Amino acid sequence: MMHLLVTGGAGFIGSNFTHHAILRSGHDVTVLDALTYAGNRESLAGLSEDRLRFVQGDITDTALVDELVRQADAVVHFAAESHNDNSLADPRPFLEANVVGTFVLLEAVRRHDVRFHHVSTDEVYGDLELDGHVRFTEETAYNPSSPYSATKAGSDMLVRAWIRSFGVQATISNCSNNYGPFQHVEKFIPRQITNVLCGIRPKLYGAGTNVRDWIHAEDHSAAVLTVLEKGRIGETYLIGADGERDNKSVVELILTLMGQAADAYDHVLDRPGHDLRYAIDATKLRTELGWEPRFADFEDGLAATIDWYRDHRDWWYPAKAATEAFYAKQGQ
Repeated sequence: MMHLLVTGGAGFIGSNFTHHAILRSGHDVTVLDALTYAGNRESLAGLSEDRLRFVQGDITDTALVDELVRQADAVVHFAAESHNDNSLADPRPFLEANVVGTFVLLEAVRRHDVRFHHVSTDEVYGDLELDGHVRFTEETAYNPSSPYSATKAGSDMLVRAWIRSFGVQATISNCSNNYGPFQHVEKFIPRQITNVLCGIRPKLYGAGTNVRDWIHAEDHSAAVLTVLEKGRIGETYLIGADGERDNKSVVELILTLMGQAADAYDHVLDRPGHDLRYAIDATKLRTELGWEPRFADFEDGLAATIDWYRDHRDWWYPAKAATEAFYAKQGQ
């Protein structure tokens, strides 16, 4: 059993990991989260106070981070500004959180010789041809295309530099698009699910041909913990579940699973710089560390996610109206 410091642990992916680490793996967790719009204290409801400590604070707060890192056996770093549309509107918070925040954490784990795992994204690699068969690997060159992905690429490079220059005991994982419980309704899959639940027609950027490689957040959590416990220091592991789907197919599957006509959605203006295709090759993770996804069938995972949003309206509904009002102003 370890005492983990989980940054961003009240956000979507971080809260799923916190549940997994406590309930499935028996670790104690301290969550550090600033509770910005994407963080929700209710995402940690039901977890034992004997196993979970929650601290509201910012990863750029050097003194607070130092205190919490000193008490931890390992740090799992999820905290990030992560919404592409928001990064286009105002990049500065992304630089502060994703670059400066990661620097502060790296200096703290360096001082206290604490194991560090950095959670990143496949978006640092840019995008792939729609009709190609190439997938991202650990050797793929970085080619970020938005302020969000550029700052995540920068944070990855900081981690690599601190490993090489200062001997920090760290690993990195780059993951494909997550879906599942506790995801903010601004994101693609929960937005469409909650639109249907609210009697609103789902929205699809452009023609919907852009492809994403989907992984359930439970599978991502298990993979991150596997890397933390078994991964080789200094290594990067790509996390994916062979879940490639174009956005049009995802919207139509959501509608079908929810008993609606598959074409009951509207096309809206495409996002500037919208990446064409992401696809992860997770061979290294599977062969070296023995990880396999639980939700290997995307449709099964999506059905479980729809059930969760249907059963947890009290969690997502307070943010729904403001989210749709924001998108309406953008013509989306």
